[in-house]
Amino acid sequence: MSLVTLLPFIVLIGAMFLMTRSAKKKQQQAVEMRNQMQPGSGVRTIGGMYATVKEVNDDTVLLDAGPGVELLFAKNAIGAVLSDDEYNRIVHGIEHDLKSDVVPDDASSLTETDEPAAAAASDEKSVDLGKKDADEEPSDEAVAAEAKADDEPKKSDGDSDAK
Repeated sequence: MSLVTLLPFIVLIGAMFLMTRSAKKKQQQAVEMRNQMQPGSGVRTIGGMYATVKEVNDDTVLLDAGPGVELLFAKNAIGAVLSDDEYNRIVHGIEHDLKSDVVPDDASSLTETDEPAAAAASDEKSVDLGKKDADEEPSDEAVAAEAKADDEPKKSDGDSDAK
């Protein structure tokens, strides 16, 4: 057998190896994430329910979904373990302090000028964005083109007056 005939098989086996390797890596990360769950941490199930971990067992997790609502889930049903900030933002609507990250709505606060913005705006000339006046006469070429178009017979969509 030559190398040319073996090459497709080698490429196929290499691709299968890489696909299974990445799948195993993702599965291992998910197992590690589920093993790091502790009582009190916020989680999202694979069904999209947000809850707080109350108790962790070998194969199951007891979740507190609200006042008086305790649910028993398999560990495999936990989709993500959330950080405290993310869980509070999603479930309770509590945002962390963003005052240091405030971005101004306009750039006027970023530039330091002595004159107010209104005075600077009044100095600029206004730009006319309207149509041209109707009083203007159309050119001779435009009139000739319109007349020629009126003289030509109109094409129809297949309708005919002849019977």
